Amino acid sequence: MHIHEKGFPVMGFDKDVRKIRMLRAGKSYIPDVPSSAVRHAMRSETFWADEPTGVIAGADYIIVSVPTPLDRRGDPDLTAMKRAASFVARHLRRGQTVVFESSTYPGTLEEVIRPIMEESGMEAGTDYYLGYSPERIDPGNDRFPIESIPKVVSGLTEACLERVNALYSRLFRRTVPVSRPRVAEMCKLFENIQRLVNISLVNELDGICEKMGIDFWETLQAASTKPFGFTPYWPGPGIGGHCIPVDPLYFQWKAKQFGAASKLIGAASRINDEMPRRVAERVARAVGDGKADWRKGQGKVLAIGLAYKKDVNDIRESAAVDVFTLLAAQGYELEFSDPHVSSVTAGGKKYVSKKLTPELLRTADAVVILTDHSDIDWEMVQSYAKRVVDTRGVLRRQMRRDAI
Repeated sequence: MHIHEKGFPVMGFDKDVRKIRMLRAGKSYIPDVPSSAVRHAMRSETFWADEPTGVIAGADYIIVSVPTPLDRRGDPDLTAMKRAASFVARHLRRGQTVVFESSTYPGTLEEVIRPIMEESGMEAGTDYYLGYSPERIDPGNDRFPIESIPKVVSGLTEACLERVNALYSRLFRRTVPVSRPRVAEMCKLFENIQRLVNISLVNELDGICEKMGIDFWETLQAASTKPFGFTPYWPGPGIGGHCIPVDPLYFQWKAKQFGAASKLIGAASRINDEMPRRVAERVARAVGDGKADWRKGQGKVLAIGLAYKKDVNDIRESAAVDVFTLLAAQGYELEFSDPHVSSVTAGGKKYVSKKLTPELLRTADAVVILTDHSDIDWEMVQSYAKRVVDTRGVLRRQMRRDAI
């Protein structure tokens, strides 16, 4: 959408027919993109969406952004990326520039993608141009318009970098060219490794401070007043989404090929993996007024928010869903309310989001706040919930605003 708004004709390809139908109907499936913007684009003759076809040969620039999850063993799954590269290679023509944006381990473009692209019989840097530029957006955060976020760019050769930079310099206020694609690939991983380590640290300290009788949220607020040398990260039910829990493990996988691995990343990942169970146990204590065995599953629990972070509809790798699933497995009577997530399946049962009302809050033995969406009436939650497990500190923030 951003590229189209900058005056470029845009063809969008996806294998998900549901998304294509929504776009053609003028509906957005991304919270950050209003449906009005989709309708405006679809009314023009320079924006359209379709399943992958040979029409791609008519594009000057091809940008590939496909999922790169982990497989069942916890190793990188580049299936979608390889298939996309193979599709592009079959339709590649001379002079085109191909840019990959999917998060991946350092060396992917050179070691995996380039050989697939060369099946076309063309050479990168001479016949066509190949580069990598990591996606750098923060879903649900409207403080940083996409064009204001510096865009890291790289190319397989100098000529490739020039072509890649020529495009993105027209789309973003600032580009950051780097020497090699593996630097750009590592840049994205490093950004998310830092978040994993720091958020896991505050989650661990939060649990320890609870046992010590120390209010960690107040501690964190006090520490945040230091104007230098300290960056606040906030506790929660665990890190979710398709990047932060996954990208550090991509790095670990690649590092092991060199006989190395980060002990810090390993420890942070383990802490993050433990968080849903810790939260589920806190919920059980709240239901039983501190006396219940959480494994007995007695009582009714209302979960507020199942998206992995505020103001998005994404439940991929969501720690909130993991908490919900654990409680379902223990037999708790569950309901959830999330203005951005319509339904979820846990323990083999489908749950549908309920409208948040005083009655819904009153009937729950405990309410657990898992996602702090902006469009939830937190004053109502505070007024009608019997017991609250606030993993996001949102009620603390509400009380602080009320006091001002």
